[in-house]
Amino acid sequence: MKFYLSSFLLLFSAFFSYSQVQSGYTIKGVVADSASKKSLDFVTISLKKENQPFKTTLSKTDGTFNFNQLSNANYSVAVVAVGYTSKSVSIDLKNAEQGVINLGKIYLATESKSLKEVAVNAQRPVIKQEVDRIAYDVQADVESKSLNVLDMMRKVPMLSLDGDDNIQLQGKSNYKILINGKPSSMVAKNPKDVLKAMPASSIQKIEVITTPPAKYDSEGLAGIINIITNKKIDNGYNGNVNLRENFPVGGPGGGMSFTVKQGKFGASGYGGIGVWKQPQQPSSSTRLTTDTLPSALLQNGSRSFKNQFGYIGTELSYEIDTLNLLTAEINLNKGNFNSDGNQLSRLNYLDNADRIIQGYNLESDSKQNWRGTDLSLNYQLGFKNKKDRLLTFSYKYSREGEGQNDNMNVSDCISCGLPSYTQANDGSSTEQTIQADYVHPVKKLNIEAGLKGILRNSKSDFEYSGLDSASGQYIIVPGLSNKYTNKQNILGAYNSYTYNLKDWGFKAGLRIEETIVNANFISTQSNVDQNYFNFIPSISVSRKFKNSMSVNTGFTQRIQRPNIYNLNPFVDRSNPNFQSGGNPNLDAVVNNNFQLGFSSFKKGSINLNLNYSFANNTIQRVSLYDPETRVTNSTYQNIGKDKSLGGNLSVNYPLTKNWNVNLGGNLQYAWLQGIINGELLKNEGLNGYLYGNTGYKIKQGFNLNASFSYGSPNVMLQGKSSSYFYTSVTVTKDIIKDKLSFSAGMNNPFTKYRNYNVTTAGSDFSQTNFSQMYWRSYRFNINYKFGKLQGDIKKNQRKINNDDSSGGGKSTSN
Repeated sequence: MKFYLSSFLLLFSAFFSYSQVQSGYTIKGVVADSASKKSLDFVTISLKKENQPFKTTLSKTDGTFNFNQLSNANYSVAVVAVGYTSKSVSIDLKNAEQGVINLGKIYLATESKSLKEVAVNAQRPVIKQEVDRIAYDVQADVESKSLNVLDMMRKVPMLSLDGDDNIQLQGKSNYKILINGKPSSMVAKNPKDVLKAMPASSIQKIEVITTPPAKYDSEGLAGIINIITNKKIDNGYNGNVNLRENFPVGGPGGGMSFTVKQGKFGASGYGGIGVWKQPQQPSSSTRLTTDTLPSALLQNGSRSFKNQFGYIGTELSYEIDTLNLLTAEINLNKGNFNSDGNQLSRLNYLDNADRIIQGYNLESDSKQNWRGTDLSLNYQLGFKNKKDRLLTFSYKYSREGEGQNDNMNVSDCISCGLPSYTQANDGSSTEQTIQADYVHPVKKLNIEAGLKGILRNSKSDFEYSGLDSASGQYIIVPGLSNKYTNKQNILGAYNSYTYNLKDWGFKAGLRIEETIVNANFISTQSNVDQNYFNFIPSISVSRKFKNSMSVNTGFTQRIQRPNIYNLNPFVDRSNPNFQSGGNPNLDAVVNNNFQLGFSSFKKGSINLNLNYSFANNTIQRVSLYDPETRVTNSTYQNIGKDKSLGGNLSVNYPLTKNWNVNLGGNLQYAWLQGIINGELLKNEGLNGYLYGNTGYKIKQGFNLNASFSYGSPNVMLQGKSSSYFYTSVTVTKDIIKDKLSFSAGMNNPFTKYRNYNVTTAGSDFSQTNFSQMYWRSYRFNINYKFGKLQGDIKKNQRKINNDDSSGGGKSTSN
């Protein structure tokens, strides 16, 4: 009752405040280029009232703008555009007669030196549509002070989280995640755990690139998610520190980011540590088989886990002179994941529940650790006759490794013949990249070209050891152990063109890539060799209209190359009745993707995107039941044909100057088919995700935010997952304006636990895996900003972007 009463009072107060706005004054004008006298569109115009942020808007395609319903007060209009000197105009309406104040044409001069950062404190648009991507301005969202990056992704158009917090792009899990435009070992394996530990306050924006241009590597069937952390590097220093606590699920954590510049030297960085723990919660698995001896398997148990993670990254920049620039990057990360569980397993004949085929109790203690290093060096050369011509040489070295140790204690064994056992896997991957990029502008045409070579070397050493009852020692079982190496060399070249007119924008390009793979099973002395060549076209077209509206369309092909987690033949036997492993014989997949989008930016913003994609020979997770061993084995195979048709809608609208609403969702209808064990399987259905959030600014520095999201069941080739509903409320208080803030929030106040089911079916079996986790949680955050900046320095415009191996991380299930 208190919740509904508070909501009613909030709505009433907002309506009352809105109704009190006086109408009488209008400020209008036109923004134009001082040299060409042509109007400038999509320029940010900020209005301050009595030196306080009041409103913000964008100029229309004809350069016009206006602010209506203004009271008599002192105002100032700030006009800001990238590449131009900013301009401010003061207006005194205290003694003026009501009516229209026409500022006429406001001319902006081209910035002849580095553009200084202009602080615009008024409310700015959260979502921006570009020709080939959508950008979500995290810093424009007040909840960035209290949420982590994964929770922030619930608000980003085209992105969604399933019931197990796995990230999806337009309902698909085949994508690539970049950090600052580059791949990172930090998010290579399981990004959801890392992004839970990363505060959103350290993120500038999140880009969703659905039609990547040719300069990007071709990996990621659904597209690219680019998380931008680094801020502008300016004279002086600036930084942000965030401390947080989540309970009963989650834990303490902290993050920071900084920028500093002295003379020709500049640096930016970010880092953080975090703990994410889940108290003991129940889980279960059931399986019914219809073979010659039908059986029923029931497993009940519980599991707890604790994930600890730390990361740090920095970018160094030295401007030798106006034409020569050196940058270097260092990124380090390390983490561990520990879990404890117990399980009671009983396998009975279906027609006689009292007759036990197999039974055991299993106590598990699992430990995983991973670490990653990314080092890169870039040299950028400009040209005196045309500074926009750029030649860049880049080198990057990356290394990531992981170790897994599972100790499984078996007791009360009934006809199982299963001793206690251990399984260990030591895996690592190194990567070296050499790249050259050239940018050559010719009037309204921009030409880009580049060459690239990637040399990868991955290896895995896994052992399975069983307890010898006579000696009490664990002895390696050779047939269940192996050593494996995988070498993958990629040679690529691209050429792309960008052509801009007043109302039209065109991007087109072609990328060619050759991939050479050699896999070697050292223990079994067997090899797998692959060599394939791909032409990857891409094209994007945009058209601007009056009233800040635009339409964009595009087509591209994308490749999914299987990564080490898909290829590694290590078999996870932590659950003896459900085993899973990789497949070193996987081939690459080519996806065809068509996009059509509409955007409108006036008082609010509307973004609508329609898409259609299809691919053959897709990589599917396949589960087969073995009636002899009574084990369900899961792996990956190139068996699928996928088609999907859908769209995305997001609406961001300020109901008043203090009250903003954001609504949206993704809907995809998927058709899946594949041949499993000689049988053609088909499945189809709707994958959907809806979200909404609202923010209200209360007096004395308080902000109230509420959000919800709904995820429909996720359709898979052999089954589907359950739906879920998520809600959140956050209150933020600025203790020191634009410096120190405190936030408190609650997730899912109406639901204590979340139940998650994944059903899988084959020709002779059906199974359901169930897990429960705390859904209701509380969080507290302290966010502090410090420093002062002046004057921007340059950063390399072209860097290494190895977005070519399949992304989305590794999701696991029994």
